[in-house]
Amino acid sequence: MLETDAKQVIRFATFEVDPHAGELRKDGSRVKLQEQPFQVLLALLERPGEVVTREDLRAKLWPEDTFVDFDHGLNAAVKRLRDALGDSAENPRFIETLPRHGYRFIVTTAPRAIQQGPSKSALRRWVLPLAAAALILIVATLFALDAGGLRSKLFPHSAAPPQIRSLAVLPLLNLSGDPEQEYFADGMTEELITELSRLSSLKVISRTSVMQYKGEKRKPLPQIARELDVDGVIEGSVLRSGNRVRIAAQLIYAPTDQHLWVETYERDLGDVLKLQGEVAEAIAQQIRLKLTPEQLVRLHQARAVNPEAFEAYLIANSFNQMIGPQEIKKAQSYFEKAIQKDPGFAPAYVGLARCYFNLGQFRWLPPRDAYEPAKQAARKALELDEKNCHAHSMLAYLSLRYDWDWQTAERELRYAVELCPNDARFRWEHAYYTAWTGRGVEALAEMARTHEIDPFWEMFSRYEALIYYRLRNYKQMIEVSRPYVASNPNSWIGHYLLGVGYEGSGQTLEAIPEYQKAIESSGGDTDPTAALAHAYAATHRRAEAKKILHELQSRSETTYVSPYMIATVYAGLLDKDKAFEFLEKAYQERSFDLPYFLEADLRIDNLRSDSRFQDLLRRMNFPK
Repeated sequence: MLETDAKQVIRFATFEVDPHAGELRKDGSRVKLQEQPFQVLLALLERPGEVVTREDLRAKLWPEDTFVDFDHGLNAAVKRLRDALGDSAENPRFIETLPRHGYRFIVTTAPRAIQQGPSKSALRRWVLPLAAAALILIVATLFALDAGGLRSKLFPHSAAPPQIRSLAVLPLLNLSGDPEQEYFADGMTEELITELSRLSSLKVISRTSVMQYKGEKRKPLPQIARELDVDGVIEGSVLRSGNRVRIAAQLIYAPTDQHLWVETYERDLGDVLKLQGEVAEAIAQQIRLKLTPEQLVRLHQARAVNPEAFEAYLIANSFNQMIGPQEIKKAQSYFEKAIQKDPGFAPAYVGLARCYFNLGQFRWLPPRDAYEPAKQAARKALELDEKNCHAHSMLAYLSLRYDWDWQTAERELRYAVELCPNDARFRWEHAYYTAWTGRGVEALAEMARTHEIDPFWEMFSRYEALIYYRLRNYKQMIEVSRPYVASNPNSWIGHYLLGVGYEGSGQTLEAIPEYQKAIESSGGDTDPTAALAHAYAATHRRAEAKKILHELQSRSETTYVSPYMIATVYAGLLDKDKAFEFLEKAYQERSFDLPYFLEADLRIDNLRSDSRFQDLLRRMNFPK
């Protein structure tokens, strides 16, 4: 039996519903219930014992200008409501389903006194609702048949919901009021993008391009949509309070700034992966995207994660966006903390593997000291989650750079792209591999796809230059490196690549100042330092080249210096025996410079006809 007190709190069984506070309580304790299921409950409680049609609920919960998958949305809302009430469709205690018609809230009514005839109140109670129901039925029938164009006149846009084939998730707003929590909001944005990027039939813009729209002074959505070339935009906010997380998300058809769907989700921090899966699935449903059974299983089976581990993971990622030994080591310590708190959390192992890989890639650790722990961490991640695209990508790069296992590298790269087709990093890595194997047309086509999903990636031109480097197209290297250096004057890699383009084009005198700027910007990195020594040797400034060579060899006594770089300087000085001595040392150390540079590096062109060089290529078993 329903009871309502003076404060309009509705009571039934052991439950209380406070419409003003928007709360459902059981035995005095609040029951978690999202906004739409709560509104369904209110609609049913307003008419206890009566049938509330699906069209009634549509009108109440989804205004006419909101385009949603109504059937899915209502079914999901009723399911969540039943879960909150401990009810079931098969044996209902509270909510009865009338198939294809609506729902009824079941109540136990008090006995009524027998009356000789119908009273006015009875007429009001029964006749008027029946008349109204008859009118609703007539209107609903006319609406369903679109008689006289009624439906299209009342709801002119409802007949053709906009099609969304591309999507951008704008940075979620941090509602905590604490600037120190920005890393959390940014991390949740990236995790949602990652989840959506797995959906192969949808184009999802990468994180690096959407983060430029972070901040309160955001451009109008139609403008953002044009700039990113997308149909739909996800806007939202994240609020973290202790170990509770609330995400509010809304889907907007960006060309017309039309709101299509909105929902709020609240979970414990430990269930945040499940929350991300729910949001991604809801978005997919709203844009009428067909999910494969495998995708549905992955979204539904997200594991719980230790809250401290997840927080450490997000902090680690905030450091991992930076390139510098201190930042990478900070990220490494937080990934290790995440693993300590939750040894079954696969993403933390991937992050740790990337830290070790970067420390080796930038030569802040010797190859084997970086390679072994990186490989162990990547394999552990795959043991825990065999469909983790980031782990497959990392294993591919380790196979390429350290194992020299070309077949595994290509297989793992292709699988990473297949699992997460909207991740620009995997697209770029695959483009680089195809260029490295001489498939230039395929590489450039993959770079074009990379640009589609990450149009504002500031390092795109830099990576495009690396593709042309592999193809030995020095003219194009200059073409793409010049504008990159102009907009990134402190990028040592930009100056270095521009210098390589000049030297490869026979403009070695123009290359020298670019190498010098790269050395200054990098704080003395060995790549531009060795390149400058080679350029000096090529322009008959042998004394200056030998001076740099001596400095590099002295430096190697205290820190790691790639023997490959020393070999290039000896090659420039025409000392072939010494050059091959250091190439052999690089081979024994499994220096990642060998697969990276050996086949395309102009600095060792004078060694290629030597039988020792051919023997080195044979031992490394480069793909033909």
